[in-house]
Amino acid sequence: MNKKLVFFDIDGTLLDHDKKVPLSTKEAIQELTANGHEVAIATGRPPFLFKELREELGIDSYVSLNGQYVVYKGKLVYSNPIPTEVLHSLKEYAVSIGQPIIYTSEENTKMNVTYHKRVEASYAPHKLPIPECDPDYYLGRHIYQAALFCTEEEESAYIVEYNDLLRLVRWDEVAVDVIPTGGSKAAGIEKFIQHLGYYKREEVIAFGDNLNDLEMLQFVGHGVAMGNADSVVKEVARYVTKDVDQDGIMHGLRQLGLLSVDSAVV
Repeated sequence: MNKKLVFFDIDGTLLDHDKKVPLSTKEAIQELTANGHEVAIATGRPPFLFKELREELGIDSYVSLNGQYVVYKGKLVYSNPIPTEVLHSLKEYAVSIGQPIIYTSEENTKMNVTYHKRVEASYAPHKLPIPECDPDYYLGRHIYQAALFCTEEEESAYIVEYNDLLRLVRWDEVAVDVIPTGGSKAAGIEKFIQHLGYYKREEVIAFGDNLNDLEMLQFVGHGVAMGNADSVVKEVARYVTKDVDQDGIMHGLRQLGLLSVDSAVV
């Protein structure tokens, strides 16, 4: 069997609905690596927000911040920050219409207000800590991703204003990630593959469940949507596995022939 490169999204893919890693997922990844395949994470999260998960699963390669910060075996191999002048303009625009903005580097996340109900509403389901306030956090450091807290209707104004500079990726009814135009998990995976130099796209597999996984699942040779994925995600995936709470990772890897049928949980 040719060795494969397998990417996993985090929320709703590696983590179940209670934000825990299913036992079957841990055992599946252990067997996957024991069989000689390479495993990496592909997420919208910044590195510091999934450090414990990497340690728990023994994974030290990842595409983070929706493709803007790529690490292979603990070493940075690609980064794509948002220009400071663009962030300043975006902040001024968001403030002018009374909406909060969050800035994320590889080390931390800060927001420009002390509290906003939309931030709380969108962060709560993911059990993530609300960022501290630092309006000038974007100055003097690399910011790879921002977040705006707007509805789909409100989003259109940002698209008109920043279409040539920024890309908005929705992850909640009132929240979107903001990355450089052309950025995506797929673009980050492409940089990852280019760095290694020995994988073809048809040898690359990705598991995901959310809208920011669309390009990734279409780009790789074998895109796998979780059973709990949005219907539009399932439509673009090559395969659909079971729900994350029903041993979806293990089942999907068996579908692909990467795990023995009698491995761990049935």
